[in-house]
Amino acid sequence: MWIFRITSAVIFLTSIVLSVPLGFDVGGRTCGLAFSLSLATFYFWYSVLRLATPDKSRFRYLLVQAIGLTQWIILPSLLIWSLNRFSVDADNTSGWVERTFSGKRAKDTSLREWIFGPDGLVEALTIGTWDKLLRWSTPVFQLVEGFCSLLVIQAAGQITRWLVNRGGRSDSWMIGLLVMSASIISSSVYFLWRVMQFPQIGNVDATLIGITITCAVFLGAWGIGSGKGNPVESSLLFAYIVLCIYQIFTDYQPSHPLDPMPPPPQAADFPPFPPIIMASYTTLIHVLSTLPSTIHGGFNFIMAALSTITPSVIISLAYRFFVLYASTRIIPAIRESGARALSQEASLDDSDGAGQILGLLSWFSPSILITVYTSLLMQHFASTSGEGGGGEWWTSQGGDAGGNLWRWINVAGTMALYALELYLGKEDDGTLTGHWKAD
Repeated sequence: MWIFRITSAVIFLTSIVLSVPLGFDVGGRTCGLAFSLSLATFYFWYSVLRLATPDKSRFRYLLVQAIGLTQWIILPSLLIWSLNRFSVDADNTSGWVERTFSGKRAKDTSLREWIFGPDGLVEALTIGTWDKLLRWSTPVFQLVEGFCSLLVIQAAGQITRWLVNRGGRSDSWMIGLLVMSASIISSSVYFLWRVMQFPQIGNVDATLIGITITCAVFLGAWGIGSGKGNPVESSLLFAYIVLCIYQIFTDYQPSHPLDPMPPPPQAADFPPFPPIIMASYTTLIHVLSTLPSTIHGGFNFIMAALSTITPSVIISLAYRFFVLYASTRIIPAIRESGARALSQEASLDDSDGAGQILGLLSWFSPSILITVYTSLLMQHFASTSGEGGGGEWWTSQGGDAGGNLWRWINVAGTMALYALELYLGKEDDGTLTGHWKAD
């Protein structure tokens, strides 16, 4: 049964990761927002139905299973509907309020068209509110990522401290953890050097990077010297700061255009492989060329969808959900039973209030995933527009030309919170591992 759950989860993640940026790329900003809103709404009510379905209700159980099986049809249907209804046009350059309440609405022939028609009041209240919600949630998601990252870093530090102090092979653990910490710092320094090679780094950017790295090194040395931290915590904190800096200044793409492809070499007198291999290769190419055009069209569609995915957004999404999921395991472990709680997921049946809240959020994880992903896409488009990159279409369709202000605020807030923890914390504070067994 778990194989089907993993397969379904992988298909769901792949479909969301491919379809949402495709809606923005093909249909424009309004189409992408409408598609993500329809997806989030569908999965929100689907989660509500699953949560409200009692174990003994056979009808509701069958209804939930039927909706779960048809979601793979509903998802492309919503994408097609969004592309058909909200694709960008030449006149779609003004804001929501101007399009709804300006004199341009005088062409509507009835009140129904003014309310429910294209660019009408209902569209402005739904998609416009969704747009504002995603904009306002960007700082929240950014700061929550920093807090959860710090929580994971401190939990990793306490676990490694317990491994070293439990006896037995403590020396082996210490040497191994020191080597791992040194490897993390070395990798972070390499990527920091890569950042400094970017041509868009100015004097102000270099000053901010220098101040940030100096503070991170000072905090790491303070934690190790005071005994309130350890090398693993310091290396992970330094790596997270470098990751944030790397995401601010790059899109994980080459900074310079790729060199043109060299001309193909002239055919040799002898084939590069034995005749049996060349014959098999020729036969395979011929078979692939005779496949139905539908398969070729599907392959071209997948390649086009993959080309719209931004590597920085995917990496940020994967890291953000990793730290969020890890935090849902760490928080109950701190409050309850240590190592045993790390292997248990939060549930609504937990006696602890924090566990119940985390369990409730886990039911709505598909809607949260879509919201976070769309917010990251909008943040990426706003950043590229503000930097003069290839994101002019975003501002021309009503989007903000934002920057990376909240990433810098997240970096400063994370280091300030870690400094406060070092200042107020106790030496060798085993909050997470204090009641673990030590042989």
